[in-house]
Amino acid sequence: MVGLVAYAGGNLDRITSNFTPRVFFIVILPPIVLEAGYLMPKDAFISNIGTILTYAIVGTLFCSMATGAGLWLVWKVGWMKGVVDLGISECLLFGSIISAVDPVAVIAVFEEIHVNIVLYICVFGESLLNDGVAVVLYRVFQVFLKVETVTVSMCFKAVLKFFIVSGGGTLLGIMFGFLGAFFTK
Repeated sequence: MVGLVAYAGGNLDRITSNFTPRVFFIVILPPIVLEAGYLMPKDAFISNIGTILTYAIVGTLFCSMATGAGLWLVWKVGWMKGVVDLGISECLLFGSIISAVDPVAVIAVFEEIHVNIVLYICVFGESLLNDGVAVVLYRVFQVFLKVETVTVSMCFKAVLKFFIVSGGGTLLGIMFGFLGAFFTK
């Protein structure tokens, strides 16, 4: 709707020139995640956190790597006519962009037919957390794209960055959750 209004008003160039990934990740995405986390059944989420984290981390990593490697292999075989040069870093970056699936329709159907809470929370929690995994993967592959060769130490730093960002985000979330609970009670 906002895009339609901007297009009708003729200010689309001005709006799109200011819309960067940073604006999306810092301004638009946090309220969406906040709303989803606020309305989530917390007891079921905490009791199934291991399954949810496995789906979110391992599933998103696998999907990203498989998509990127598959795309690169398709280019290597020669099935992408007209593409002159395509590196593995570009393919992995693309894989990280599309690897975080959001099962909005599945969750809507689950709510409609009242499925088991464990199944619902596993799908809902994974869709909530895989966005963060995809953002970190995107940032890592973006850095890999800028350098000429990727070394083992860079891969180690990328894994370390993943755990620092996810752990720091979790600690900040817990801290602001307690603050929010304190001020709203």
